[in-house]
Amino acid sequence: MSGLDAASLAILGVVATLVSVLAWRRTRATTVDFFLAGRQVGMLTNAGAICGDYLSAASFLGVAAAVYASGVDGVWYATGFAAGFVPVLLFVAAPLRRLGSVSLPDFLAVRFGSDHVRLAAVVAVELVILSYLVPQAVGSGLTWELLVGEGIAGLSPYATGIVVSTVAVSGIVIIGGMRGTTWNQALQFGFLLAVVVWLAALLWAGGFSYPQAVEQASAAPLQAVVGDEVVEVVDRLDGGSATFGEPGARYGPVGQLALLVTLVLGTAGLPHVMNRYFTAASGAAARTTTVWVIGLAGSFYALAVMLGTAARVLVAERADEPWLADLTVDGVLRVPEHALLVLGRLLADTPGMAIVAAAAFAAMVSTIGGLLLAASASFGHDVVARILRPHGGPREPVRAGQAAVIVVSVVAAFLALIVEPSQLLATFPSLIATMVTWAFALAGSALTPVVLLGIWWPDATARGAVAGVWTGGAVAVGALLVGLVTGADPSDGIGAVLLAPALVAAPISALTIVVVSRLDPAPGASVAVWTRMHGTAHERQMERLARVTLRDRR
Repeated sequence: MSGLDAASLAILGVVATLVSVLAWRRTRATTVDFFLAGRQVGMLTNAGAICGDYLSAASFLGVAAAVYASGVDGVWYATGFAAGFVPVLLFVAAPLRRLGSVSLPDFLAVRFGSDHVRLAAVVAVELVILSYLVPQAVGSGLTWELLVGEGIAGLSPYATGIVVSTVAVSGIVIIGGMRGTTWNQALQFGFLLAVVVWLAALLWAGGFSYPQAVEQASAAPLQAVVGDEVVEVVDRLDGGSATFGEPGARYGPVGQLALLVTLVLGTAGLPHVMNRYFTAASGAAARTTTVWVIGLAGSFYALAVMLGTAARVLVAERADEPWLADLTVDGVLRVPEHALLVLGRLLADTPGMAIVAAAAFAAMVSTIGGLLLAASASFGHDVVARILRPHGGPREPVRAGQAAVIVVSVVAAFLALIVEPSQLLATFPSLIATMVTWAFALAGSALTPVVLLGIWWPDATARGAVAGVWTGGAVAVGALLVGLVTGADPSDGIGAVLLAPALVAAPISALTIVVVSRLDPAPGASVAVWTRMHGTAHERQMERLARVTLRDRR
């Protein structure tokens, strides 16, 4: 290990320790404080924390990797990730917060008045969390492998990165709960955004032009590394060679639609993101927070697309540098997820790579923390406090949630350790972004339909909700398994739907909810629940008056 690598790891260790101390000092032992940070999180702080939750390894490493490997086709990831908060702003944020729940399963259980809904949602939430955690851990392993290149205690570098990140984040969540994790995520997002802005500034200072870079990258056929050879990427729509600046090589029209719908719908069903809205002070604060999130996330993804394009050009131009020999084949990166890391070194030498690697770890740590908190809330509050031990003490849900963090962390790390990135990269050019898409597909199919219909259709019943969760989840998981086993091609219409199944699974789930609810003699939402969720006309008028008064005072 070089001196710089050791120093980088020492800095990361110190930062993690300071965050843990901050989390411990600011967290009390109550359930509301551990799971919801006392519902006293400011709008801008919460927006930063949501971005820290959301902008994961798939965003920081994956979007740039997708653009690097697939050109314009990779931009669909950035578009879908950013656009996912638009329906959250319009249809979900304020009603979700007004009902005053602790977690997404708790929200659904209160809305439908059923613990059967709660249990179905808990199962779906835990599966989404696991499928989201695995690519974060894979990203940790790939980043450690490139930055350090050495393992600890006999582990490979890839395995060491997974173990170190998992242990560190689990400790922060167990000690700090939601309050400590909130500050952790907000600060890490600030660091993440600063790094991409810094990289963009270095590019612009050097005379970089995005249109010229796209034109330059499109001058020759798009290439990728398969095994130890560079091959031309074939545009399966016309059988010719694909180019960087023309869409269609990886995703045809159906594939583009399927990917975009899966990412947009999946956002509203992500438990770790939606849980953050329960920490807002009010429904209006939740809505305003989402506006901030859209602005911050949109800026980040625009820069990520530009950086992926810059990496495609600069790596090819400087491929003769000795340190790139093991990372490239004929000027093409073996692992597209290394694009930002390599770009950091190209722009600012070895310290640049270390800074980008620290940001990559920050993205993973922040998202893993949010996911573990969601797992903790679903088990500790929804299973233990509401079903198994409804009359237990106030500390029981917290202890159960902390135990759930450990279990979920171990399972996710184990699954990540058995993944073979080198084999999957031949099939999925941007491995991390693709794996996260599967989590979005499950969330968008099993949870988003029941959340949207539960909020906006008062006749939806508990039996309809349970049927919708199970049906949507089963269709999504079944489609993904068929697509992976058969080696489905995402450029083909059927293959694209199998690998991004929310386009089909979500409507099936929604239709199931409607049909079963119509056949169910049980009543829909109670007047009390509906009023809490949407507010009375007087409450909405008072909110508008408060906003006008605040504006006039300014």
